[in-house]
Amino acid sequence: MIKNTGKGLKPLWLGLCAGLFSVAASAQDFQTDINKHSDAVESEVIELRHHFHQNPELSNREFETSKKIAEFLTELGLEVQTGVAHTGVVAVLKGGKPGPVVALRSDIDALPVTETTGLPYASTKRTTYLGRDVGVMHACGHDAHISILMGAAKVLTSMREDIPGTVKFIFQPAEEGAPKGEEGGAELMIKEGVLGGEYAPEAIFGLHVWPGEAGSIIYRPRGAMAASDTFYITVDGKQTHGSSPWLGVDPVVTSAQILSAIQTIPSRQLAITAAPSVITVGTIHGGVRHNIIPEVVEMSGTIRPFDKDVRKSLLAKLEKTVKHIAKSAGAEATFELQPNTPVTYNNVELTNRMVPSLEKAAGKDMVSLNPVIMAAEDFAYYGEKIPAFFFMLGVGQDGVALEDMPSNHRPDFFVNDRALKTGVRAMATVAVDYLSSK
Repeated sequence: MIKNTGKGLKPLWLGLCAGLFSVAASAQDFQTDINKHSDAVESEVIELRHHFHQNPELSNREFETSKKIAEFLTELGLEVQTGVAHTGVVAVLKGGKPGPVVALRSDIDALPVTETTGLPYASTKRTTYLGRDVGVMHACGHDAHISILMGAAKVLTSMREDIPGTVKFIFQPAEEGAPKGEEGGAELMIKEGVLGGEYAPEAIFGLHVWPGEAGSIIYRPRGAMAASDTFYITVDGKQTHGSSPWLGVDPVVTSAQILSAIQTIPSRQLAITAAPSVITVGTIHGGVRHNIIPEVVEMSGTIRPFDKDVRKSLLAKLEKTVKHIAKSAGAEATFELQPNTPVTYNNVELTNRMVPSLEKAAGKDMVSLNPVIMAAEDFAYYGEKIPAFFFMLGVGQDGVALEDMPSNHRPDFFVNDRALKTGVRAMATVAVDYLSSK
């Protein structure tokens, strides 16, 4: 055994402490710069959001949106690629020091929703969607996502020489789903190589705005958001006069029975303690006149499971219920499924590693765990390929109780501009901290 006399330990201890202090100081310097540059771009980010909010475009049709994004990124001096997955934009920022590659992602599409906010920059745009005249609105906050990521790109460009690695900015179309018969969204971005090539990212980060205290951040490791599938049901009956229903087969009454029955599948036929699930019918159409029982009724909806086995069981029971109820009424029903997105899964190691970064960006008391969210996000596809972390940014209106805040997809959905700067800081901080810790 060699006796430790203590000689030589002091210089070693001082050296280790100096090294640790240097790392801490470097991280602090990065945060100081991020905060400073985020303050500087705040008004521009707000102006950008108002522009995108006033000029929304539907999935796979984001032509002017992508054009403005590309022009902005080109002016920053980034390597810019357009036309990815139809209208997507990808830009690369090479840091001044060697290091890995990390990706930051924003979605860019809007929804067929007629806005009722009354804001001075409210959307008045209209279009034809599924044969109907509808309004177009950024009712899910993608306008905020775009402007936040553009702001983060400008912040990080201002720090380019000190960044140890490369940041890839992904502006993705069609998160809400490509039009029927078209490809789009994250799946097509990946198919067209956004996660590969010379700048293949090791990890990817994204955020989503959400009703909640402005500037707060919530997150969840592992399964954070549900999977999503769209279903289409067609009930074929036999048309007749409304005064003589016995001479036909009523698809309206049959559809009402189907709609009521499928709501009990999650609560009565699945083990609710295993994983949550939801079935929602969002559209139902049939008939042209009050006194005519129509030939056909069409319905569409969504299922939101959190587990693969639960999903399989739910789908089997859903199709069986639909067809058997139709048959019992003398009608026929067809059931069509369109798979959309898997569960949005946050890599546990990456999540735990980056939570301190969120706390630096938003403040420790503004960052917390959240329960599972039954909404879905096609960011999930990136997480199936590389470690991913997706978190939520509160954008609620000041002075409004949480339960009174309008939810995403409502025509009065509100984004508090005060929260945008926190989003910029968060995206810039997770990127820099990830690169610096490699």
